[in-house]
Amino acid sequence: MTPPLSLHAWLRYDAVHRLLPGDVRRILEIGTGLGSFGVLLAEQFEYVGLEPDPASFEVAAERLAGRAVVLNETAETYTSPEPFDVVCAFEVLEHVADDAAALTAWLGHVRPGGYALLSVPMDRERFGPWDRRAGHYRRYDREDIVATMESAGLASVETIAYGFPLGRVTEIGRNAVARLHEKNGTMEELTASSARQYQPPTWTATATRLASAPFRLAQRPFSASNLGTGMVARGRL
Repeated sequence: MTPPLSLHAWLRYDAVHRLLPGDVRRILEIGTGLGSFGVLLAEQFEYVGLEPDPASFEVAAERLAGRAVVLNETAETYTSPEPFDVVCAFEVLEHVADDAAALTAWLGHVRPGGYALLSVPMDRERFGPWDRRAGHYRRYDREDIVATMESAGLASVETIAYGFPLGRVTEIGRNAVARLHEKNGTMEELTASSARQYQPPTWTATATRLASAPFRLAQRPFSASNLGTGMVARGRL
């Protein structure tokens, strides 16, 4: 089943797919949102997703029913009888006030020699209206995410930038929407609703995948640049 990802999310998944380790079996995703990435990961791995927001969890649980485990739980309360090969968190770390402490805690779910795979918004200087609306504390330069991951005990950190050039266009649109329609609330409330904002309906799943295909290829020559709208990083424990 093709999940309904936005164009920008397909660009992100292209970078995630390129950094997925090949020697793993079990994956834990923290902040599974509506479950679209979970559907793709569950096709390849034994997958468990954690989503604390009840509304997002309900959608994710339906999408992943019969193929994976999704729990309405936080990484802090979850326990597993067996450690995971990879812990993933896509567009989550920027929502956490103390990102290094959160990542250190997440790594408690990973076996020695396992991995963390993260995605974050890129470029401190482009922090804008959409970031505030989504409940972001920060965006990351390349050296920021490397330093955060290394401080949590990860080594051999690799990064891939994604989103140029199409992501720049969609980012302009998101910032314009955020300026016109301000949203108030606590950081927790903004974070909880951010995964549900402007998500494509299920019937567009194949169309967005096909439409994003040329842009997924077009962004790859810029993987090492600072032009991307987002960044995927992998480190080993």
